[in-house]
Amino acid sequence: MMKVWRALAVAGALAGAGCHRASPDETAAETAVTVAVEAARTGTIREEITATGIVTPPPGGELIVTAPEAARIAELPKAEGDSVRVGDLLVRFEVPSLTAGAASSKAAIDQAQARVDNAKAAAARLSGLFERGVAARKEVEDAERELREADAALAQAMSAATAANELAGRMTVRARFAGIVAKRWHNPGDLVEPGPGDPILRVIDPSRLEIVAAAPVADLARIAAGAPARITDPGGGDPLEATVIARPAAVEAGSVTGAVRLRPASSKTLTAGMAVQLAILGPERGGAVLIPPAAVVHEGTAAIVMTIGPDAKAHRHEVELGIVTAEAAEVRKGIAAGDKVIVRGQNGLPDGAAVTIES
Repeated sequence: MMKVWRALAVAGALAGAGCHRASPDETAAETAVTVAVEAARTGTIREEITATGIVTPPPGGELIVTAPEAARIAELPKAEGDSVRVGDLLVRFEVPSLTAGAASSKAAIDQAQARVDNAKAAAARLSGLFERGVAARKEVEDAERELREADAALAQAMSAATAANELAGRMTVRARFAGIVAKRWHNPGDLVEPGPGDPILRVIDPSRLEIVAAAPVADLARIAAGAPARITDPGGGDPLEATVIARPAAVEAGSVTGAVRLRPASSKTLTAGMAVQLAILGPERGGAVLIPPAAVVHEGTAAIVMTIGPDAKAHRHEVELGIVTAEAAEVRKGIAAGDKVIVRGQNGLPDGAAVTIES
């Protein structure tokens, strides 16, 4: 019986040994993971402030044509997309009241001038008669008063005529700059109302487009006039260069963004009203520890970077990041220049895992 129990014990021990398998952690530790690495370096980095902008005409590069008062459009020769030169006719209005007013003003001037001429002649004649003792002083004084009143009436008529002529001159609108008709709302013969609520034409200068970008208020202090910027080409080409023209001196309380104006180096691929993405370059920072952005793994609010030590194993570091761009990430704390950081293959890699560097 003792021999039987001994045999069973031996068999059980062998079966237990046969059923043992290596744990997943033991297998991971034994299997080296192939990774790609780059060395952290010291260099200069420049902050990029991202924003969304709208392409707009510059001040003085846009004309919205409206009627001076209720009128009918007599001529409207330009269509949407047509080019215009300085002095080209844009709109001619017919306003009967303005035409009548100009004619009435001319008649009033003629009448006032005739009164002045008569008053001068009468004053001169009575002055001569008074000197010869024929006319009374009161007659001379009355003649001089009539002359003064006639002169005042003439001045008033001329002022009214000037105002009427200026208003009548607004019946014809000509281009003040070379550009393109961006929008046309009416046709010849249409009756239109005065003011911005009933526009006729919109003319812009496409060669002088600007971009108004909504930049975060917290970043405005780091944006300076003259700073360079890059605009993402809507057509998918290389980024377009731009320059900051101005940033707001003040924003309203509670605002989260401020309007920053930029001028693109070229506006060939831009259209007024287009939305664009752009990056405004902030101040440069030298002597920074830089790594590729691909080396950073985000775990919640923590930024993790894996390095390879002399023991050929991966080591986990929680780092403090500074400026991050598409090309580089600044590490303020956690690793040093010269450390070998893993840029590919680090996702899910445990601390202390054996690694090999891909050739």
